[in-house]
Amino acid sequence: MNWKDKKILVTGGASFIGSHLVDSLLEKGAKIRVVDDLSSGRLENIQHHIDKGAVEFSQGDLRDDTVTRAAVKGIHVVFHLAADHGGRGYVDLHQAACGVNLMLDGLVFRAAYQAKVEKIVYASSGCVYPTYLQSDLKKELYLTEEMVGPPYDADNLYGWAKLMGEMTLRAYSKDWKMKTASCRFFTVYGERGVENHAVIAMIARAFIKQDPFEVWGTGEQIRNWTYVKDIVSGMILAGEKIDDGAAINLGTMERTRVIDAVKEVLRYTGRKAEIKLQPHMPTGPLNRVADNQLAKKLLGWEPKMKFMDGLHRTIDWYFSTKKPDEVKAIFHRMLTER
Repeated sequence: MNWKDKKILVTGGASFIGSHLVDSLLEKGAKIRVVDDLSSGRLENIQHHIDKGAVEFSQGDLRDDTVTRAAVKGIHVVFHLAADHGGRGYVDLHQAACGVNLMLDGLVFRAAYQAKVEKIVYASSGCVYPTYLQSDLKKELYLTEEMVGPPYDADNLYGWAKLMGEMTLRAYSKDWKMKTASCRFFTVYGERGVENHAVIAMIARAFIKQDPFEVWGTGEQIRNWTYVKDIVSGMILAGEKIDDGAAINLGTMERTRVIDAVKEVLRYTGRKAEIKLQPHMPTGPLNRVADNQLAKKLLGWEPKMKFMDGLHRTIDWYFSTKKPDEVKAIFHRMLTER
């Protein structure tokens, strides 16, 4: 697909990931419309594009059908990232709020189909994978796309909503011949990230010199944190190469323990603090790492950023742009909120 002059809607385009997607699509010559209710997105992420007239921005709630129908009018491709979401604390503690995504996704998909949009690219999640598969730390587990199937056991209502979104788009593709693709994100981090996600929370704790330094869980949880620009490049490739509703993992296959990431944050920032484990706090699955072989095969995609390099880059960004008093004022609320 040639993105030049394509009219693209990015829902949630003022968000952490969405704003990076907007940057990349503009570089490819696309014409961008962003709709975001700014409940978690930040207008400052895309303000420079708006000021230059490169992005048409509308603040609105896509759960309102009139907003959704107006958003998709005249659009060629929808990148649907808007969702009620947050980090692990939010996903575990705000089930009803995350469940609203079932309605939001349905409205966006229906409006796009009725408006004859050419394609929908959906931001899904590793939360669609069965939680019972991810409980054994002794296994060197890599989650492959076909592992999402009966018996379904998605991660909280957030995961179930993402799973239903994927299944809906596959049905749109099969029954109505609409081009669709789903991208399963795995623990995204990077510049513009917010404190309700693990990596930014770790960095924020170091930034405000928290001591003891709190770590949710035992620290043994395994993750494959994936740099935001790698996620964005994979999503654009899915927009170019996947039409049949297939879901593709976008994640690095690096296996990193939470405690090792914490220790590197402390080392790199020069902080010395007692580490206080909090096994009673929300942690999510113990062993979640993507297999990205299908993305390599179908998209020619693989992550370029090694975790430790991306972590250092993200720390440098955070320390150079934040103010300690402002972070302290919001930090504890952000751990469980948007």
